[in-house]
Amino acid sequence: MGSVIRSAGMRGFRDVVEQFGGDAAVLAAQYRVPLEAIDSDDVLVSDIAMAKLLEGAARALPCPDLGLRISEYQDIGILGPLAVAIQNSPTVGAALECASQFLFLHSPVLRFTIVADPEGRPGDVGLCYGSAEGAPPRQAIDAILAFSHRMIRFLVDGPYALHSVHLSHLPKAPVARYVDFFGAEVRFGQPASLLRVPRSLLDRPLAGVDGTLREIALDYLHSHFPEPGRVVAPQVRNAIDRMLGTAPPRIDSAARLLGMHARTLQRRLAVEGTSFESLLDDARRDAALRLLTRTDLPLQQVAALVGLSEQSALTRCVRRWCGTTPRAVRSRGGSGPGPAYTGRQESGDGRGSGGRDHQR
Repeated sequence: MGSVIRSAGMRGFRDVVEQFGGDAAVLAAQYRVPLEAIDSDDVLVSDIAMAKLLEGAARALPCPDLGLRISEYQDIGILGPLAVAIQNSPTVGAALECASQFLFLHSPVLRFTIVADPEGRPGDVGLCYGSAEGAPPRQAIDAILAFSHRMIRFLVDGPYALHSVHLSHLPKAPVARYVDFFGAEVRFGQPASLLRVPRSLLDRPLAGVDGTLREIALDYLHSHFPEPGRVVAPQVRNAIDRMLGTAPPRIDSAARLLGMHARTLQRRLAVEGTSFESLLDDARRDAALRLLTRTDLPLQQVAALVGLSEQSALTRCVRRWCGTTPRAVRSRGGSGPGPAYTGRQESGDGRGSGGRDHQR
């Protein structure tokens, strides 16, 4: 059974349909979408029916770039009160985190995540949109990414160094249409639909923000629109992953990204049976083991990339996680300590378990 979605995502549908000589009311009735949903932002509609309407209209008109065209009639205002909090966020990253946190107001199944660059460039990330119920259909994907692209341009008041666009579907409209719309290379048939951007974009400050107005908007959203069953720990872990190697991983920084006070965040994590320190330790462990087993980076650099000030701190952490040294983990390719490991440092460095690891 599908979920529901706010009809704000259909803003512009009637205009585009009429440009192509179609009848929006007839199409809506054909796919069992209430007529008021194409003229109002706050009608809740089956996401399956909405997706079928978009796909069916694109074929019938025909208008293969329907999703792109609809997005040109939309602005950040379709997000309702969430738009106020987003526009008054201190940075682009904070704005995107805020949008992600409250995306359930638009649809419970839509998801937004910041992921590692699919091209493997350490200085880039992917802004990935999708659905908890599988990849959305072609026109829905186009509309979502097109709106996201336009929203970011609005927030930064111009281009934002978009590297390329990945779309999970194959094109029906000419590729040149997509390239012209996004102003960047577009790749089709990819594993996920996302915008590839510089990681530095997330730290870009927004102009003319009002912190007090943002707090008022966030308080309103938290008090009026609590998401049933929503947990904060995964969001904190995502924030920590972003901070590692780029900024000191502190709870107050994570709290700002999530639009709440540090003490509030501590309480919510405690209710979920975890803590910021525990999540940070898990994130450091995962990142350190990945860097040790998949790269040849010097240990001092690995330490820095996981937010540790010294190589000796990395050694102590790896010993606690794996019962051995970073060098041993690297040589074993991440398979973990075997029966021969006792939790003491290897005798090869001549120091025993109490010594500091000075490997290079």
